[in-house]
Amino acid sequence: MKPYISGFTLIEILIALAILAIALAAAGRATGSAADGARILKQRTLGAWVAQNRLNEEMIKRSFPSVGVQNGDASQAGQTFTWQQTTGETENPKFRKVEIKVTAKGDESYVVASLIGYLTDPQP
Repeated sequence: MKPYISGFTLIEILIALAILAIALAAAGRATGSAADGARILKQRTLGAWVAQNRLNEEMIKRSFPSVGVQNGDASQAGQTFTWQQTTGETENPKFRKVEIKVTAKGDESYVVASLIGYLTDPQP
């Protein structure tokens, strides 16, 4: 008579390893997605700060901006962004509409932040 030996068979171990591999792959993908989302959120936040800073620069000049388009670069937290400022007229001649779009330098196809503000003529 053969003695009874308890334990796992080879097929049971292989199935357990396959399940573990699938679970680890899913966890790795989820971690990668979360890290990518955090990177995008950081870039959008920094881009919004660049746009706000640009509008604030126009405000503290205390001059009425001329209608047209301006472009420039700005750095924020070690990243360089490109901004485009479009200034247009409004129905009220004492106001100007200022639209600022911010993109990551080198990737102008994707706008990371956009801001619209209105400036008044400081002259009465």
